[in-house]
Amino acid sequence: MKTDGPLSHDSDTGAVDASSPVSGKEREGAPPVADSGPDRVSIPDPLLHHVVIVGGGAAGLELATELGDTFGRRKRLQVTLVERARTHIWKPHLHEVAAGTMDVGREAVDYLAHASEHHFRYRIGEMIGLNRAEREVYLAASHDWEGNQITPPRAIPYDTLVMAIGSTSNDFGTPGAKEFAISLDTVDQAVRFHQRLLSRFFRANAQPDPVRPGQLHVTIIGAGATGTELAAELHRTTRQLVAYGLDRIDPERDLKITLVEAAERILPAVPPRVAAGATGLLERLDIEVRTKARVVEVRQDGVLLADGDFIPSELVVWAAGVKGPDLLRELYGLEASRSGQLVVTPTLQTTRDPNIFVIGDCAFLLNPGETRPVPPRAQAAHQQAGHVVKQISGRLTGTPLKPFQYRDFGSLVSLGDYSTVGNLMGFLKGKGLFIEGYFARFMYRSLYRMHQAALHGWWRVTLETIGRSFTSRGEPRIKLH
Repeated sequence: MKTDGPLSHDSDTGAVDASSPVSGKEREGAPPVADSGPDRVSIPDPLLHHVVIVGGGAAGLELATELGDTFGRRKRLQVTLVERARTHIWKPHLHEVAAGTMDVGREAVDYLAHASEHHFRYRIGEMIGLNRAEREVYLAASHDWEGNQITPPRAIPYDTLVMAIGSTSNDFGTPGAKEFAISLDTVDQAVRFHQRLLSRFFRANAQPDPVRPGQLHVTIIGAGATGTELAAELHRTTRQLVAYGLDRIDPERDLKITLVEAAERILPAVPPRVAAGATGLLERLDIEVRTKARVVEVRQDGVLLADGDFIPSELVVWAAGVKGPDLLRELYGLEASRSGQLVVTPTLQTTRDPNIFVIGDCAFLLNPGETRPVPPRAQAAHQQAGHVVKQISGRLTGTPLKPFQYRDFGSLVSLGDYSTVGNLMGFLKGKGLFIEGYFARFMYRSLYRMHQAALHGWWRVTLETIGRSFTSRGEPRIKLH
């Protein structure tokens, strides 16, 4: 790896992790590996600067794409994306996958094919550790559904490392949450909930006895954007599912959706007017909204609240709280916030290692003069990915790095086909402009189109959008398998 000039290795930055390469023995700062040690993944040209991006979410994949298109094509640097999944779905759409209104097979981006088209490398695997002294990322072995090993434990060298592994829901150690509730942090979890939903409906329609209380009751814990959007989406899709021929189920009598939020209102991170508009629509749909309600236990047959109320429910989604993945707390020597995110400087570098950048939901950045960190939103991830492209370009040329400045363009909440509400920022000296209805829905969809354009370009996105408008008319409104 090329490490001279402005990219020279500072030996002090990794001293807390190790002083020698991995020898196959367990030591502080490195994960245990097999006796023979992990395989070393070589890079095609060791003289080129090597950027390793861990995490293929919105931030990581957009960054890999732009770096590959800008520098990889011209062989100015090498880019490797590490991701345990094989396909990418935009995370704000996971509630649609869970409800069955989005087909993963149609919308997913295949990492291997995308990497080939955009001049970077994709390596399947889950990061389990980091050696900052040797500048290596450790990957666990990957296995197929039958338990057969696909790839062995490996160590990938880097010159610049970008952490973009996103965030997970925070169950705060609530008893039963892991056993009986499903989070929507990954595509697999969203698909699993949808399969469970379909199975419960088919079973209820086929059973000789009437639908029992709670059998087709969905309780969503956490009324942030994901929970609120899922509630509205499920209201429509469950009724559509019954309309396809499950005639023994009465939607008005047997179906119930409850949205539980510990704060004083739903959508606590958005302006009150946006939250009020969403609340009004949910109530008109007969979706039960329970605020100032803290969950103390999740059971197989329902949810217990702190005030003693019990909500019968055999389908529970946990969408409350955001924290960094547990791995980040285990990266020895890097500073983490109370929520488990990696603390970064204004240049998006970690506070204790300038060779490591952090973007997206796993980054904790408090801008000067601000009291709250940059929120874990898709627009923040998009802006940070674009900024790090410039930062890496600066590292290649020795140009001083520039601080990242987040621009809040507002918040949008999609309530399925019923409505979209939100506010747009920056119109009247920082004040928000409240929007709803068709225009808000158009803006919400535009956010996804911007993500697609960052990956594929506007020309391809335009053609696919036009084609989809024709082919979707002959398909079921929801995914039934």
